[in-house]
Amino acid sequence: MPTISGIHHVALTVSDLAVSAAWYGELFGMQVVMDEPHTGGTATILRDPGSGLFLGLHQHDANDGGAFHETTTGLDHLSFGVPDQQALEAWRDRLQQREISQSPITDRNYGSVLVFRDPDNIQLELIAPPVPTSGHEEPR
Repeated sequence: MPTISGIHHVALTVSDLAVSAAWYGELFGMQVVMDEPHTGGTATILRDPGSGLFLGLHQHDANDGGAFHETTTGLDHLSFGVPDQQALEAWRDRLQQREISQSPITDRNYGSVLVFRDPDNIQLELIAPPVPTSGHEEPR
């Protein structure tokens, strides 16, 4: 069977390319790699220098400007991995400093999750590996 080596990029449709490129760039430290016109619109490609993940932001001329909603067929959410609970808490603080609305950190059996939204209401998550437990300790 052929193999997959990892995720190369994620592409999101946005209503205002300049606003979204600035938002993702400032929040995550992503750098603009290129702007790319395409039929019916244009895209800005960002790259996260730490992980190498490419994020394509596409603005389509036919976009009606409506906000994203995950109950529509297509993307539900985008989740970024972080190395540990301390990193997740640092992200929580970073989001708070930028007055970005967010959920409380929630511990699940698969990891600790922090949920927030981008300027187009696209649901984003940050997820850390599960908090290890020993003996009879209750998870946080």
